[in-house]
Amino acid sequence: MNIRMRQDAIVRTLRRNGTSTVEAISDAVGVSRRTVLRDISALRDEGYVIYSDVGRGGGLQLDPQSMQTTAKLSVSEVFAMLITIAAARAAGTLPFSQLADTGLAKIEKALPADKIKDLRAFLDCLHVGKLSPLQDLSDMGQMDPALLPAFEGAFLARRCLRFQYTDAKGRVTERSIEPQAMLILPPLWYLVGWDPARDDFRHFRMDRIRAPEVIEDTSFRRRHVPFEDDVCPYSEIINSAA
Repeated sequence: MNIRMRQDAIVRTLRRNGTSTVEAISDAVGVSRRTVLRDISALRDEGYVIYSDVGRGGGLQLDPQSMQTTAKLSVSEVFAMLITIAAARAAGTLPFSQLADTGLAKIEKALPADKIKDLRAFLDCLHVGKLSPLQDLSDMGQMDPALLPAFEGAFLARRCLRFQYTDAKGRVTERSIEPQAMLILPPLWYLVGWDPARDDFRHFRMDRIRAPEVIEDTSFRRRHVPFEDDVCPYSEIINSAA
């Protein structure tokens, strides 16, 4: 659990319990008492109002109005919500799409200008289509949680990406590619990259990618990805639903 996830877990614990001791939070989150105290201090610096009562039966208490309208979201967190909704809409499993779009629009309005710029650049790389009914899904696995943070650095800074890839025959190789697009064909997700070693585009199923790593001190140019006619940019999905 990274720092942001741990601090979010502390906030949720305080909101649910009303008042909690440092020891109780430590047990709930699975970190030391010292780490909890350090995280509480960091949360206060961000604007959370957390009261402390050192008396008998006391503990930590979060002001229920604290940060209610100014919660900080990262670009990758907002992007994760957007692509999840895009995938659900493409699969025809989003019954309340209008409410979802309205909520996400409010979140986007609350983002600082620099984050909105990064978010839109990220979305420019996202394409959505429909999977062939003949596709075999029997070996579909779970995606590595480290993928999205790595993608953020690779796509926005145009850095090459290195990872381990397991092909359909179970062979594992190390690949280094220029990430050009993300393709959602529900329920499968693909990373589309230019492979310098093969001088061509390659599609990598994201559930077969492990140990992604951004290669610093590299750069590449954006290329036009030759998608099929039934694959469209995410922006077209949003515009057609508006």
